[in-house]
Amino acid sequence: MTKKTFAIHILMLLICVPMAAQTLSGLSPEAFVTDVNGKKTALYTITNQKGMEACITNYGARLVSLMAPGRYGMDDVVLGFDNINDYVSLKQNFGATVGRYIGRIKGAHFVLDGKEYQLQGFGKGNISHGGKPGFANVVWDVVSKTDSSLTLRYLSPDGEAGFPGNLTVTLTYTLTVGNALKIDYEATTDKPTVLNISNHSFFNISGRPEKDILHEELMVKSKKIATFDAQKNLDGGFRKVKGTPFDFRKPKTIGQDIDKDDEQLAITKGYDHSFVLKNRKGELLLQASLVDQEAGRQMIVYTTEPALHIYTANGLKGNQKGKRGIAYPHRSAICFEAMHLADSPNHPEFPSTVLRPGETWHSTTVYQFTTSTRQPTTCLTGPVTVFGLGIGLGGLLVAGIVSLIK
Repeated sequence: MTKKTFAIHILMLLICVPMAAQTLSGLSPEAFVTDVNGKKTALYTITNQKGMEACITNYGARLVSLMAPGRYGMDDVVLGFDNINDYVSLKQNFGATVGRYIGRIKGAHFVLDGKEYQLQGFGKGNISHGGKPGFANVVWDVVSKTDSSLTLRYLSPDGEAGFPGNLTVTLTYTLTVGNALKIDYEATTDKPTVLNISNHSFFNISGRPEKDILHEELMVKSKKIATFDAQKNLDGGFRKVKGTPFDFRKPKTIGQDIDKDDEQLAITKGYDHSFVLKNRKGELLLQASLVDQEAGRQMIVYTTEPALHIYTANGLKGNQKGKRGIAYPHRSAICFEAMHLADSPNHPEFPSTVLRPGETWHSTTVYQFTTSTRQPTTCLTGPVTVFGLGIGLGGLLVAGIVSLIK
């Protein structure tokens, strides 16, 4: 056989053998198929009419990739792994749905209706992010899927990690025509319980996760943060952000004050704090925005929750490789965890996290993307119920007031 004939045979073989379809973000769905505790895992892809794509695995109801528009096109703007084995074996919350209770409950116990509940205790006797298994480490059932949405469900059994009640949680990811990723949660219980569920995606909106996010401009509509004690437990106190490194009421780069000499920053070695939001009625309000000038991309955060926990990936050290084999360096992402305050069950002065039989808990968080790099107005305080294209108004971007999302 001549070299030419051999080459033709190889070419024909490549043409005839079906190749595994890849997502826009470069993921192989086959790499997410396995068995975890007798349940099948998979990768699901949703899209919108404008080219956005979100890839989600039912293991931990995790957002694996998110292709979002910028000045130069679509980029993947979240950190994660390109296979299910890494999600199962490596200790990391990339894209995870965290529950039953995100954050720490001090002493791993609480009292509800006069009854004390002892939870799993780890480390210094606290429980964090719902214990083991948490919602991030179980396989969720897929309820329904459309081109633009995916609905998952998990039944957390009575006594899981010590929490009371059979808790049924339903979560829907939707990509809207207004280039927003919308996350809707619902939960019901058959016993009085507490819950605090949130998404833990690590965002790097530059689309270049090999870089840190210190140059990105952050705005947060918050006048105070919840404070930690030296052991990083909420101490029940609050601190006004005015005159501190935590003042993001006007946009500034994340790196401007992150290493300032500050007691709270020293405890967490960077930003890792709950910013208290003005949202007593649980309306869907614009609460934060993030701009990357170089990439020409902005992310605007809306939520019904009373707090936004902002974490600047201070724990990443460059020794963990993610998608495309990239080692994620220190502070190469920022998390916007929309939630109630941690340890609320032990602080009656905090907004309540109690859910009772006959009630349905609802929560919505939206991450909307635009190619405008002008920060949205901090004066927009009314409820947001629609998400369309951004419009310019007096030189300020007012996002989400154009067309109804279905």
